[in-house]
Amino acid sequence: MGAGIPAPAAEAIVKAGQRMDARGWVPATAGNLSVRLADGRIAITRSGFHKGFLSANALMLVDAAGAAIGSYHRPSAETGLHCGIYRRFADAAAALHGHSVPVTVLSRRAGDHIALSGYELLKAFPGLPTHEASIQLPVFDNDQDIARLQSRVDVAWDATPAPLPGYLIRGHGVYVWGRDMPEALLRLEALEFMLDCELHEGRLR
Repeated sequence: MGAGIPAPAAEAIVKAGQRMDARGWVPATAGNLSVRLADGRIAITRSGFHKGFLSANALMLVDAAGAAIGSYHRPSAETGLHCGIYRRFADAAAALHGHSVPVTVLSRRAGDHIALSGYELLKAFPGLPTHEASIQLPVFDNDQDIARLQSRVDVAWDATPAPLPGYLIRGHGVYVWGRDMPEALLRLEALEFMLDCELHEGRLR
């Protein structure tokens, strides 16, 4: 359990889980976190663990297709979505999935995207050097068939010249990724802040 995972990768996942838990983004056993290792294997959280109390024993290795390596334990149910990110983006080395209140509420109300514009923190995303920008954050319908859900995500990515490093699953959660764990966390925190602002603004209307 946790065997074969380099200590820096395990530590990055454990600390990211604690950070996400402290902000209320991964209640109960919700969410999942992963790091892609230099050899292409993926270190990912096992199913059923609270992300605020992770240890190396709560992690496991999977291959690029999501199959367990050297373990009989079950990886996160949504491992296939992490694998989809790593297949598509060669520079992605960390992926985070959270279940915050703003993400859950706003994605339930949204169409196929949520528009974000004028926020200073849009600069956390590539190609947006100032707050004078806008993005269309994709929202996908939830699906227990992960392969089918990933296929819909792939279709959307194929149709977008420069896909954003993040998307929402309706009524469920958010996926964000980066070139390393600090970048993935930065993007997640920026996105959570902007969505929290949108939720508060909606209450004031």
